[in-house]
Amino acid sequence: MAEYLASIFGTEKDKVNCSFYFKIGACRHGDRCSRLHNKPTFSQTVAMLNIYRNPQNTAQSMEGVTSNVSDVEMQEHYDEFFEEVFTEMEEKYGEVEEMNVCDNLGDHLVGNVYVKFRKEEDAEKAMLDLNNRWFNGQPIHAELSPVTDFREACCHQYETGGCTRGGFCNFMHLKPISRDLRRQLYGHRRKRSERRRDSQKLEQMQPPQKKTLLSSVSAAAKDPAQETGSPAPGTEVERQNTITRGGAPETGNAPGGSEPQPGPPILLPLLNTHLSFFKVVLQDLL
Repeated sequence: MAEYLASIFGTEKDKVNCSFYFKIGACRHGDRCSRLHNKPTFSQTVAMLNIYRNPQNTAQSMEGVTSNVSDVEMQEHYDEFFEEVFTEMEEKYGEVEEMNVCDNLGDHLVGNVYVKFRKEEDAEKAMLDLNNRWFNGQPIHAELSPVTDFREACCHQYETGGCTRGGFCNFMHLKPISRDLRRQLYGHRRKRSERRRDSQKLEQMQPPQKKTLLSSVSAAAKDPAQETGSPAPGTEVERQNTITRGGAPETGNAPGGSEPQPGPPILLPLLNTHLSFFKVVLQDLL
């Protein structure tokens, strides 16, 4: 039973939770909806409700005659709005992965701006701060949105130019920006992601080299000759030190099985010198 409820959560079969709010973060029924609107406590996406005003939709005179706003002017106005909001979000709150603006006419979607940040902490910080700010003479109402995949939230018929419901469609009609502006805003993000990917590759390549260095250091630390500074046994330096101390150098057994021959004692020349000196002194006294 639990698996079945989990599989239908947020779908049209779910009779408890609102599927529209789960998919697009808004519902045309609002608070009067018979199903639950589960608002997320953490999310990458912040929704700013009803802050974009399309001049072609709002430019009407008192007589109800629509003023002439060309498509070029409308696109320029939209690009300026998009660039201003995008730059403000990224400079003040954090890296923006994606930003979308609804061109719908329904009250629950008109002028909604969705900003998806790279980190959830940045989205929470932006949401808390934006609710204390104003834009275009009106207060901003921001909230965390459950939408993270805009491919499921947008209207696919609108993208192909064949939506029969027009601006009152219940799915998002995402208004596109110009190519130059997209290249300008998202180009540096692509470069950052490439640099981040390159740094991750370097980090993956570094551990074997670090292990090699650590193994060599540990091997040097385990070598008693390097720790104490004394020469290793069996070397020429060790043999010379043994002779200086008056001992015999350590040599391997001869092929015939004979015992190792002791080296010449170092004290005999000194004794001979002292005996010769005493002889001379005694002769002078006699």
